[in-house]
Amino acid sequence: MAGTQLTFDIKGLEAATAAINAIGANVDQIYIAAGALVESQTRRRIAQEKTTPDGTPWVAWSESYKKSRKRGQSLLMASGDLLDSIAWTISGEDIEVGSNLIYAAVHQHGSADGTTPARPFLGLSADNENELLELVTGMVAGSLQ
Repeated sequence: MAGTQLTFDIKGLEAATAAINAIGANVDQIYIAAGALVESQTRRRIAQEKTTPDGTPWVAWSESYKKSRKRGQSLLMASGDLLDSIAWTISGEDIEVGSNLIYAAVHQHGSADGTTPARPFLGLSADNENELLELVTGMVAGSLQ
């Protein structure tokens, strides 16, 4: 992805991965489900939550910029292009979630000149991590039945 991305692996679950392999669970299906879940979590953060992964509200628009926005637009949601660009891919043992839009990096990290503050939308909150753990645990338990 050319814009910006978050690459994550589920650290601390090496033993779980070994157990998954030992019972014959389909690890690829778990990666696919995890990638789709994190994409969904990221889209929810952009469209509804308007917070960083740690729960901090995004920096509001400046008053002058706010006046230039059309009715119905909100932080990171003007045309919907950023939201629509969120995608995931599997690279080896990593799941990459991000956007191929060049300006996505500016939203994630802020502009180099400081005129646009960072509004991180990529990352995992504690709730996101719990959802992932529940997903993996549920899929492994389903494999045991």
